Amino acid sequence: MSLLGSLSMSFLQRSFVVGAVSSAIVASFAVALPAQAQSAPITALRGKITAISGDQMKVHTRAGQDVDVQLNKETVVRVVENADPKDIAPGSYIGTAAVPQADGSLKALEVHVFPPSMAGTGDGHRPWDLGNNSSMTNGTVGNVLVSNGRTITVKYKGGEKNIVVPTDVPIVKLEPGDRSQLKAGTNVVLFASKQPDGSLAARAISAGKNGVVPPM
Repeated sequence: MSLLGSLSMSFLQRSFVVGAVSSAIVASFAVALPAQAQSAPITALRGKITAISGDQMKVHTRAGQDVDVQLNKETVVRVVENADPKDIAPGSYIGTAAVPQADGSLKALEVHVFPPSMAGTGDGHRPWDLGNNSSMTNGTVGNVLVSNGRTITVKYKGGEKNIVVPTDVPIVKLEPGDRSQLKAGTNVVLFASKQPDGSLAARAISAGKNGVVPPM
């Protein structure tokens, strides 16, 4: 293969990965977007709200950037609270970012427990952007083995994964929220689409309650 061909293939591979992660972000949080918004690139931001006024919000990201984000009637807000490990029980519906282990299992980086009304959200296994080779698995908990943490089976349409949840991994629960949760000092993970003018419009925001830092 020529050098040009190799460079083109490398670019396509990177584009595929970025696109897959962007699609995963939307799928994992099941945000219903208009057709135009669905085609817009999705950006994940993690940080803290520094100011909010009307439909304008400023976020200081963990990477040290200050970003302006627009809110609109389509912005979905969810509350993130600390959860008890016992909330990861057979039949519960969860999402977990994880990294692969040598034995083929996954090691959780975080676990978020969905309320029953959100069961089925983002069902499946896909790439994620929380570290090298990280993935997101959303599904129903099957077996749970409690020993130095938890080892769980997460079942989704078309497959299942065995996931080890160490004792020091953050476990949170998601609940429906509203804009009243968006205040200066609140830790957030948000997913925004880039508008034609280059600005960012928030599509889904997970807002930590009582100082909780959303770990997903």
